Amino acid sequence: MSSNDIVLAFSGGLDTSFCVPYLIERGYAVHTVFVDTGGVSAEERDYIEQRANELGAASHRTVDAAQAIWDSFVTPLIWAGEFYQGQYPLLVSDRYLIVKASLERCDELGTRFFAHGCTGMGNDQVRFDLTVKALGDYTIVAPIREIQREHTQVRAYEQKYLEEKGFEVRAKTKHYTINENVLGVTISGGEIDAWEIPEEGAVAWCAPRSEWPSEPLRIELGFEKGTAVSLNGKAASGPEILGFLNRELAKYGVGRSMYTGDTNIGLKGRIVFEAPALTALLTAHRALEETVLSKQQNRFKPEVGRKWTEVAYEGFFNDPIKADLEAFLVSTQRKVDGKVVIETRGGTVYAVKVESKNILQSAKATYAQAADWGVAEAEGFIKLYGMSSTLWAEVDRANGK
Repeated sequence: MSSNDIVLAFSGGLDTSFCVPYLIERGYAVHTVFVDTGGVSAEERDYIEQRANELGAASHRTVDAAQAIWDSFVTPLIWAGEFYQGQYPLLVSDRYLIVKASLERCDELGTRFFAHGCTGMGNDQVRFDLTVKALGDYTIVAPIREIQREHTQVRAYEQKYLEEKGFEVRAKTKHYTINENVLGVTISGGEIDAWEIPEEGAVAWCAPRSEWPSEPLRIELGFEKGTAVSLNGKAASGPEILGFLNRELAKYGVGRSMYTGDTNIGLKGRIVFEAPALTALLTAHRALEETVLSKQQNRFKPEVGRKWTEVAYEGFFNDPIKADLEAFLVSTQRKVDGKVVIETRGGTVYAVKVESKNILQSAKATYAQAADWGVAEAEGFIKLYGMSSTLWAEVDRANGK
């Protein structure tokens, strides 16, 4: 331990690779932390560690957070049932766990200095900084924001800086910013930022249409209190479910899309993303939930869900409102037990079968098929149900419109 120790949240990409020698030049002993949520291969983990050592890190640590991200993020996201602005599945929400693990490393080393590779243009800086401030009294060092004071073309400057010091830069990080974890992959930069057609390099997990299998894929997911607990009839952990769904559904191109959203600071942000597992889980959960919740629950719950996703997206993961919202969501999941079969033939996934003892169905009536009430009762219901609208029309006609 020394007074100049600093912990850097490290991914091995262009930004965090730049941060290591940059911080060393400024007198810091850089300790890198990579938080593995289960979304990268063993080879990639090895590369990240080797990259940290090559760049001059004083120490490197890989932290396993696969179960933590399932518990703290995936579970309430699926309960919420809403993606940000109806499209984006919050794939960068591992940031909150990255900060937590990095600050724990700070405490081990006895340092209050924490660094990240966020730019001054995006949302991640908000997520990182607000989480740090919520968890303790630490000094935040943000090298990429610092160099923006003097350089407008930040990525080009970072690349040149590293190459001049003899460090290679991966080809894929020269053109795109790529974030990958167990939740999915986001790709931005280059032609994507310019609202142009993404090039062939802007792909990650999802197979192109020409490679989709010819046979449809069916998967059964079991839920208890709104949380997925089994795959095809066998108990499975959250990380196992995510890994399986990502692998199998990516073969069919499920979960790939482009999205333009409103960032925290007011800019429009455009990304390509791939999220096979979250797409499937949301589809299955929604199909089950809609059958067991009451009409009023199904109407009101999306409002709470949308607010939860806004809070998670905008960096307020530790604000008390999040716990308040989750208390409501937990209550709505009391009866969300059952099994759902999802199916894909490529590109889109559907819930094709729902099984639950809690489905709100009548033994004596089926929609548009059979009922245990008579014609007079139906006509009376329609008369009373539409009374306000009918009266308005009558008065409007009487007054000559």
